[in-house]
Amino acid sequence: MGVKEISASEELESLAVRFANEAIELERKGSKRIAVTKYQRAVELLLKLCSLYPTAPQNKVYMEHAEAYKKRVKELQSGSASIDHPAEAPDLRDSKSIKLDQWVLTEKPDISWDEIAGLERPKRAIEEAIIFPVRRPDLFPLGWPRGILFFGPPGCGKTLLAAAIASEIKGVFFCADAASLMSKWLGESERNVQQLFSKAREVSENTQPAIVFLDEVDSLMGVRGEEVGGEVRVRNQFLKEMDGILDKKKKFHVYVIGATNKPWVLDEPFIRRFQKRIYIPLPDIKARMDMFQVYSHDLKFGNNLDFAELARMTEGYSGGDIRDLFQSTQMKVVRDFFQSGRAGDNSATPDPIRMEDFQSILAARRPSVSSSNLKRYFDWDETFKAS
Repeated sequence: MGVKEISASEELESLAVRFANEAIELERKGSKRIAVTKYQRAVELLLKLCSLYPTAPQNKVYMEHAEAYKKRVKELQSGSASIDHPAEAPDLRDSKSIKLDQWVLTEKPDISWDEIAGLERPKRAIEEAIIFPVRRPDLFPLGWPRGILFFGPPGCGKTLLAAAIASEIKGVFFCADAASLMSKWLGESERNVQQLFSKAREVSENTQPAIVFLDEVDSLMGVRGEEVGGEVRVRNQFLKEMDGILDKKKKFHVYVIGATNKPWVLDEPFIRRFQKRIYIPLPDIKARMDMFQVYSHDLKFGNNLDFAELARMTEGYSGGDIRDLFQSTQMKVVRDFFQSGRAGDNSATPDPIRMEDFQSILAARRPSVSSSNLKRYFDWDETFKAS
C-alpha cells in the first residue's frame, strides 16, 4: 500500500471518530437533529472504509459501529431515545479505551510444569528469561530477555505453557489476542496498546512481574499486502512499546510472550524484538507416553492395551490430536454400550477400552499437521533460531 492510500484510510477513520464523538456530545446537549446528521456521516465513512479495504481485519468493528449508529439514528428520529441518558448511545470513546480488567487473569490457571508433557527446551527458556531474573536480578548485569516467541504446529502446548507461567509466577498475567484487541482498535487504537503496556510497567514498579501474553501474534504483527491506517499506527505503537520493554538499562520485570502457528508471516522488525524464539515441536515418543498417562487418568482399560505400541502408531500426532484420539475412543466405547441395549440398566457400565478400539479410531484419523508444514517450521527455525 502506498503512502497516499494509508493517509486516505487514516483520514476516513479519523473523520468517522470525529463525527461520532460530535454526535454524542450534541445528544448530551439535547440537539437531536444535528446529532442524527453527524451519526449518518460517521456511518457513511465507516461503510466507505469497508468497501475500500474489504479484507481489513477492522471491518467487523467498523460494521458493528455503523449498525449501532444506524440504530441510534432511528431511536432519535422516532423519539424513543432517552436524552436524559445520552451515554447509552454507542460511544467510540468507550471502545477506544481498554477495559484493562478484561486482560488480567484474576484466577490463576490450575496447571503446573509437571502437567506439561515434554517441552523441556521452552521450559528452560522461561526459567532463564523470567523465573531466575525475578528471583535474583543481581545476577544479570547485562539484563535478561524480555521477549519470547513460541512457534510451532497447533495443539502442541504453546497456550498451555503460558497458562503454566500464570500459575507459577506470583505476578500479574495480561492475556490478549487479535480478536479482543482488534475490537478496541477503532480510531485512537495505538493509545489502547500504550495503556496495556503502561499498566504492565505500573505492575512491575510495584515489585510484581508482569507478563503480556499475545496469542496468535501473527494476526497482530504479520506482514500484509493491504493495511489501513489504524493497523499501521498500532503496529508502530507495538514496536515502540516493545523497545521500551527491552531497554536493558531498565530493571523492571515486564515480559512479552507471543505464540503463533505461522511464524513465517511475522514482520522482521517484530521477530528481532523477540530475543528468544522457541520452537514448540510435535511431541516425541516420551512426551506422547506422558500424555497417555494424563488423558487415561479417569478411563478404564482392558488387559491388552499396549501404550508403547500406541505411542509408535501416533508418530506425527500433535498433543491436540492425541487428546482427540482418547476422546473419540472413549466415545466409541460409550456408543457401543448404548447400541448393545445395556444402557437401560443403571448398574451396567461400558466395556473397558481395548487396543482394538484405539486401532479402529486411528484407522479413520490422520495427523492434523502436514509434512510440508513441518518442513516450513524447521526451515524458519533454522533461519531465525534464538533459543
